[in-house]
Amino acid sequence: MHLPSFLWLWKIAAWSMGLSLLAYLFLAITGIWMLRVRTTSEAPLGVILPWNRGEVRFLRSAALSLHYIIGITMVSLVLLLLAVGIVGTLGHFGSLGHSPHLGAGLIVVILVLVSAFSATQISNRKPWARPLHLGCNILLLLGFSWVSLSGWAVVQKYLP
Repeated sequence: MHLPSFLWLWKIAAWSMGLSLLAYLFLAITGIWMLRVRTTSEAPLGVILPWNRGEVRFLRSAALSLHYIIGITMVSLVLLLLAVGIVGTLGHFGSLGHSPHLGAGLIVVILVLVSAFSATQISNRKPWARPLHLGCNILLLLGFSWVSLSGWAVVQKYLP
């Protein structure tokens, strides 16, 4: 198939990737904020939080809710990217595995899903969940870099 017939698929992939990276950035910001509040009772900009425990609990809850919403959005976008990649590659080549981009993408999908799962497990009774979540997200930075670079190489093959 020619490029114009897949242009709509490329637009979906481009927007999904851009929004996934933006979501990752926002997740890092809200995650660091929550970690700082948890360990120092200060907001990231050095603002001392109110002494009222109810207000602090509300702020933590609001940040956690925002973090979860952004996280669910990122998981959805990454799964959409996986679907678009599979459909686009099968539609163009008839089979998968023509570049390292598939491996990079699958690693990112796995890291995102493990991160999301571990996020739902974080509690005082499951001390393994937070380090797993943080570790996956640090690795996800490398994974997003790899998938972006390998994706750019794939895009170059399709351009005239």
